[in-house]
Amino acid sequence: MTPSLSCLPSLVDRFSIQEEKIDLPLLRKAIETPTCGAIVTFEGLVRNHHEGRDVSALHYAHHPIMAEPEGQKILEETLQKFPITHAIAVHRIGDLKIGEIAVVTLTASAHREAAFDANRYLIDSIKFNVPIWKYETYTDGESEWTAPCPGCARKSKEHTCQSNQAPPKPH
Repeated sequence: MTPSLSCLPSLVDRFSIQEEKIDLPLLRKAIETPTCGAIVTFEGLVRNHHEGRDVSALHYAHHPIMAEPEGQKILEETLQKFPITHAIAVHRIGDLKIGEIAVVTLTASAHREAAFDANRYLIDSIKFNVPIWKYETYTDGESEWTAPCPGCARKSKEHTCQSNQAPPKPH
């Protein structure tokens, strides 16, 4: 049984990391207010392929000290930068199955344009800057840490991501 929203710590205007499956209906209900004319939700799902290879398993790891504060900073920047009323972002860690939600972002505003723009900014900033790493196992038995963001893959000079140092191989 899911606890009532009044029993939970505030989910609204927060970035969080969790091992448990993401409860999207709970998050949707938490962000809804009478002033909202639009709620935009992005769900990042675990897919069964990556760069032409078949994926059989996926593991997410995070920097235990830096990840949540960096994600919260990004969420707060999003709230300041866009005319939105609320935002929520949740990222999973641990072992995930194909098709499960790995990350979700929700943005709410009076009008759809702000909610769409803020949501795109929020998810792109999280993927680019928050130290969360993805370890993929392929159907051929090989496995590897994959680049967490395009900047890490390019190693561009403008890139400020702190997540380009992957942790040790998971057990």
